[in-house]
Amino acid sequence: QVQLVESGGGLVQAGGSLRLSCAASGRTFYAMGWFRQAPGKEREFVASITWSGANTYYADSVKGRFTIYRDNAKVTVYLQMNSLKPEDTAVYYCASDRTIIRAGAAPDYWGQGTQVTVSS
Repeated sequence: QVQLVESGGGLVQAGGSLRLSCAASGRTFYAMGWFRQAPGKEREFVASITWSGANTYYADSVKGRFTIYRDNAKVTVYLQMNSLKPEDTAVYYCASDRTIIRAGAAPDYWGQGTQVTVSS
């Protein structure tokens, strides 16, 4: 079992930055990633990182603006979000799985979500 707890969401103006954190406990030698769900839309893949941190993957909509990285000593993954846009507004979910997390994946473990709101 893996337990995931997100933090760091909030309200920010367009062009601003936020950093999300996801602390993991339990079986932690897994890939981790972030998904988001905006009101009235399906949950979508945002970014992911392998256990070693050697490989990262991003949705086209966030490439160049978001960075995912992890600190295995703290068993925490981060999502640094820069140049935020109103369309980034969503609930952001941390996820973890034994295998690489890509778009369309259905990870086994999920956090409870954290709200990110970007005002125009």
